[in-house]
Amino acid sequence: MNFRSYPTLLIVSFFTIFFIFSNCDAQTRRRRAVRFSHKYYVSNQGNDDNPGTLTAPFKTIRKINSLRLKPGTAVYFKGGETFKGSLVVASIVLDSRDVGKVDSSIWVSSYSDGQATINGDSSHAISLYRTTNVSISDLKLVGLGRKNGNHESGLAILNSENIKVRDIDISGFQKSGLLIDSASDIDCDYIFVHDNGSAGITVEGDSKKASRNIHIENCRAENNPGDPTKLDNHSGNGIVVGHCTNVTIRACTATNNGWDMPRIGNGPVGIWCYEADSVFIEHCLSYNNKTSKGGADGGGFDLDGGTTNSIIEDCYSYGNQGSGYCMFQYWGASPWHDNIIRNNITENDGTVSDSQAGLYIWNSSDDHKQFYNCKVYGNIVYNEKVAAISFSDKSENSGFNFYRNIFVGKDSLIKGRDILGKCKFSGNDWWSVDGRFNTWGVKSFEAWAVKFNKERKNGKIIGFNIDPKFKNPDLTRFADVRYLNFFSGYQFSKWSELKKHFGGNLEPADYLAREEIY
Repeated sequence: MNFRSYPTLLIVSFFTIFFIFSNCDAQTRRRRAVRFSHKYYVSNQGNDDNPGTLTAPFKTIRKINSLRLKPGTAVYFKGGETFKGSLVVASIVLDSRDVGKVDSSIWVSSYSDGQATINGDSSHAISLYRTTNVSISDLKLVGLGRKNGNHESGLAILNSENIKVRDIDISGFQKSGLLIDSASDIDCDYIFVHDNGSAGITVEGDSKKASRNIHIENCRAENNPGDPTKLDNHSGNGIVVGHCTNVTIRACTATNNGWDMPRIGNGPVGIWCYEADSVFIEHCLSYNNKTSKGGADGGGFDLDGGTTNSIIEDCYSYGNQGSGYCMFQYWGASPWHDNIIRNNITENDGTVSDSQAGLYIWNSSDDHKQFYNCKVYGNIVYNEKVAAISFSDKSENSGFNFYRNIFVGKDSLIKGRDILGKCKFSGNDWWSVDGRFNTWGVKSFEAWAVKFNKERKNGKIIGFNIDPKFKNPDLTRFADVRYLNFFSGYQFSKWSELKKHFGGNLEPADYLAREEIY
């Protein structure tokens, strides 16, 4: 989180945008320069008896499927037109001599003006199965709707590798807009997944190694309300990745998901992972996500059961019905450990579902040996409506360290108890909006620190109880993570007073970036 001035941000952002567009133009030129051994064009004015050239195109997806596409083939659908059917690319494996050649891939895209639309009707729009080296770009994929007859995911990447997906709009599917299952080396960029059922984007498999090396960037998951047929588990997620290793989710936005989950129970989250290793969620925005009436969760971000060696960093969360940042371990999951939540902001999250706080810790395994080693530092938890932190009735943990955070809550700062008393709080600032300090019935910060042995080192109190008096503590102006480059809120009016406690001549940015366990 940067605390630079607005003019500086404007200049930096201008050159950043210029670079991005220049780079995109270069990428477009490179794509156009790619030479394929076969090019096929499809248009509503074509005929399947044609040779499939630009001047004599095919007419249907059925014709393309009959060709059983080979490496070195490009398929172009005419922009502005709609093609009904499910495009299937299956069992394409490169010869070892072809690996690394650009023209050995399969390319599916639009031509002419605008994006072509593939209408999957009740099924997938595009499915890739046991294939490699496929690029899909510049298309709209639509289904009949999650309640109107569709029963599948929009784009399904199954048991495949080295797949690139870019500039795709996916809506109207009962399951996920984009499903990645048991696949590896997948790049997804600028995908807009909206008005689907189970999730916007899902990564899954049958083990943590099933899906590997997944990169999801600049994607938006919006208004994916829930799967009306899924009555035994959560649905309505923005981006959810599970049974995977080495996944990056960067510069993505999730909003207004989960509001029509058809059950009461564990619920959806904007962006989260479970049974996953080495997941990195960076510079994302998750806001106004929901759950069913009476249901749980509905939060912004979550490191859930079985997550290991993973990080949520430099993310923003506000207005979610569940907590902004969740640390969960469910019964039956593999051990949850060695995770980090750092340098994030949560604003007025957790006001509807059971968490009632910005951060939420829950462990239904009833075993602290299944839920251990977590660093939570450099975060701003700002909540004028409920608590800052919530411990579930089941929250056994060990090795959880909270340091250099600022916790602002309405009244009681912590809901529930750290049952085993093993959480370490060091060098944090605590502030109750309604009364300076209130935690576990104690209204004196110093008395609380001594009584519960929190915020202490060598007999001295190292935390503090100062009103940070934030300037512009308002994230609700932002509906897309891209605009957060201009965000200058949450600066400290009282910084000169706070930095005496943080030590030295630290500035706010240093405070947020510095890792030091007291």
